Amino acid sequence: MSTSPAAPASCSCCGEPLADERRIDLRFGLPDVAFELPEEARRSPGPSALLALDGAGFFVRCLLPVRLTGETELVLGTWVEVDEETFLHTAAVWEDEAAYPELVVRGLLANAVRPWGEEVLGAEFTGRISDPGELPYLVEGNDPAAVRLLGETWDRDHVLARFPHPLPVAVRTDLDEGWSVERTAGFSARFENGADQFAAADRSVAVGLFQDTEPGRTAEDFLAALLERAPEAPEGQHHTERLPDGGVRYAFWFAPRDTGRTRHELTAYAVEPDGSAAGLFCSYEDPGQHAWALHVWRSLRREAVVTSR
Repeated sequence: MSTSPAAPASCSCCGEPLADERRIDLRFGLPDVAFELPEEARRSPGPSALLALDGAGFFVRCLLPVRLTGETELVLGTWVEVDEETFLHTAAVWEDEAAYPELVVRGLLANAVRPWGEEVLGAEFTGRISDPGELPYLVEGNDPAAVRLLGETWDRDHVLARFPHPLPVAVRTDLDEGWSVERTAGFSARFENGADQFAAADRSVAVGLFQDTEPGRTAEDFLAALLERAPEAPEGQHHTERLPDGGVRYAFWFAPRDTGRTRHELTAYAVEPDGSAAGLFCSYEDPGQHAWALHVWRSLRREAVVTSR
């Protein structure tokens, strides 16, 4: 998603912090087509929510509410492409306290919002003013894709995990091969050097997946192979857990005094009996965050992978 999202814990319109984490606000910085044009092509009649692109059309920023499971609402500050008449009228009434509440905006969604992508790019919506202090809300879908997006309740984790910027809530994030892990609230996400990576100012997580290439090896033996080159942890700084399905989890950790480095480090694995494994590395500044690192490790989960015949 080629956007510059605002801090998710703030309002898409005014930027004020949101007290209710059941509403998550994210903002698209520009219509998708704007990234294909030089910056000089951008024109605005004044309000930052109105944008004309030379040769590419006219756009109004609107709020797109999406219902998620867990009684959560995702409100996207997205762009809608409108005709020139609607654009000029919107600019004329934007600061008019009497006329703005009556504004109606009809146009085409100008951002390929994940996880729907191209399916919703160009979907037609109608926006109306629900609150004179906010942007127009897209409250009516005018084609099947728009109707479906507004009408259905979508899986919270599946949707939110597609946004890499920090979110105000923890989100279970799919890795691959049925594995998932909890991404902590306030952490950004990226995939780099073959690993899913999550980061905040004082903590970071990297998760990678492994597959045993030796048939028939037990989970314990595969874990031992994964640990062959690992440094020996000090007494009391490692922990093993057996899993009900025959798998095993193991974690070990080091304090700065052990390594001469400035941060605490936890390395951990979860190994399934079929030879699938996930490895996790946490780095953190405060020793009090050790419980957090163990929580992230224990959040590693693998669902059965169903393959079609």
